[in-house]
Amino acid sequence: MPAVLAGMDGFVSEPWPTTEAEARAVQERLRRLVVTRDDFGPLRRIAAVDAHFSADGSATWAAVAELDADSLELTRSVLLCQPTRFPYIPGLLSFREAPAMVEAIGLLPEPPDLLVIDGQGTAHPRRFGLACHVGVLTGLPAIGVAKSRLVGRYEDLGETRGSRALLWHRREVIGAALRTRDGTNPLFVSPGHRVGLETCIQLVLRFAPRWRLPEPIRLADALSRMHG
Repeated sequence: MPAVLAGMDGFVSEPWPTTEAEARAVQERLRRLVVTRDDFGPLRRIAAVDAHFSADGSATWAAVAELDADSLELTRSVLLCQPTRFPYIPGLLSFREAPAMVEAIGLLPEPPDLLVIDGQGTAHPRRFGLACHVGVLTGLPAIGVAKSRLVGRYEDLGETRGSRALLWHRREVIGAALRTRDGTNPLFVSPGHRVGLETCIQLVLRFAPRWRLPEPIRLADALSRMHG
């Protein structure tokens, strides 16, 4: 089934795979489209996207929390449910979550200026995590913010907010471990699409003025679980 965002410019229409081999082939093809440098304009509206699954895994709930980029106040939200299209396979999580996320983003009256995705971007074995996948499919700038490390190594970083260490994998910088609050576990930040790593770090710190998680992701996570 094609993943298409109605009403958005720059999307990629891609038949959705049904097997692991097909999914890996799609990753190899689409990862070449990922842009890891800054390529976006002024930020007015930002949107975080998160997904949550039903107890039996048959349904995917996708939530979009749109915030004012300056005040970080919620301006609009979307909660969508659809059947889960792909099984859980490590390294291919985006094929399980992205269909509902893409459709939920398409329900916004206007595309946001930036997506903040609860998941990996280039910090992925094939440099094509969830934030890259959603960014490429929608054509929107995207940042990956993950709570845990998927691959890579990093040196010790300080305990204070703003401390960071580059995340390396196969002699390549794929992201950064970033402390967003004193004494808490770091987040793993990486480019998704059209945003460079240093800008990703600065924006995540900007969007996380009080808590470990950026405010957009906190709201999207809560929203994705608000169902019966």
